[in-house]
Amino acid sequence: MPLKPKIEQPKSEARRVGFALVGIGKLTAEQLIPAARTSEDAYVAALVTSEEDKGEAFARAFDLTDQDVYSYDEFEQLGERGDVEAVYIVLPNSLHREYVERAAKMGKHVLCEKPLGVNAQDAQAMVDACREAGVKLMTAYRCQYTPHHWAARDAVQGGRLGDVKVLDSIHVQVEEDPTAWRLKKEYAGGGPLPDIGLYSLNILRFVLGQEPEWVFAQQHQPKNDPRFREVEESVSFMLGFPDGVIANALTSYDAFKTTSLRVMGNKGSLLMDPAFPYEGLKLTVSDERGETRPSFPHYDQFGLEFDHFAQCIRRDKTPWTPGEEGVQDHVIMDALYQSARSGQVVKLPKPKKKRDAFRGEKPRLPGQGK
Repeated sequence: MPLKPKIEQPKSEARRVGFALVGIGKLTAEQLIPAARTSEDAYVAALVTSEEDKGEAFARAFDLTDQDVYSYDEFEQLGERGDVEAVYIVLPNSLHREYVERAAKMGKHVLCEKPLGVNAQDAQAMVDACREAGVKLMTAYRCQYTPHHWAARDAVQGGRLGDVKVLDSIHVQVEEDPTAWRLKKEYAGGGPLPDIGLYSLNILRFVLGQEPEWVFAQQHQPKNDPRFREVEESVSFMLGFPDGVIANALTSYDAFKTTSLRVMGNKGSLLMDPAFPYEGLKLTVSDERGETRPSFPHYDQFGLEFDHFAQCIRRDKTPWTPGEEGVQDHVIMDALYQSARSGQVVKLPKPKKKRDAFRGEKPRLPGQGK
């Protein structure tokens, strides 16, 4: 097939980082493209999709041309695009590794949707490929870039709650379509745990800034429900952190939509409810002085994510949630599945670095300036 013309970066976009969005599903259409349009540091330069007509329609709607739309077979042609410095992989989990490795070979930086892969081995291979190619890899953990979640983290680590003792998090929803790729182990790698349960796992680690030392899990997979022929319906898990801190979490694909995070110390507690939607987060911090409900100017979670990665590219910094952060969650999830199969506690390797062991440059939050 003929090559598309080589496009250099326009001078007006010289400061911002051009992204190619790989996959035009609901998330890309409803969240990523609008977020990039409001970003100060990033913009959408190209689209990659299997649906040419849909891609061209989106291109026209978002100030791109038909020449900015590529099929998956044309993916390597992005290597000739001087205005495309990074790609954002928004594909089923099992395809992440292939497209991250293909992007790295082209010398493109990669922002990849979570979970990073389908297991720890898969995710580590992606990290290795990007390191060898000299490009940056960031895991798209949007909740680690919001003022609300950082306020929760500051309350925990700043001592307002006293000594933290117990945490819990719930992320459940009903997945009704038995044909959804998220219910196919080949594509998803698992059920609700690597999809929505990962939010709980990741944010528990984030607010503490520490890594669990052991895990324990139980899962349920009904025999008479066609949705769960390949993956689990529900997982309940426990994480044991240093100093006896215990976290409990619950995730399910067959329970009414609920997202929450609760942290309890000996001098106070906090509650985020809801904790993980794209908008409408609510945080309440309670101690002997009463309750505080911090509020923040409107922000776009995906816009903050785009901006941080673009800033790291421009300044040659390691992202706050690099590929290694995604690998660590896979290490823990692999251990959780092992525990669920065996019914035993599974111990985890201790990281060399005690706090924020797998994270990079802290993000700039809204209102902090350049």
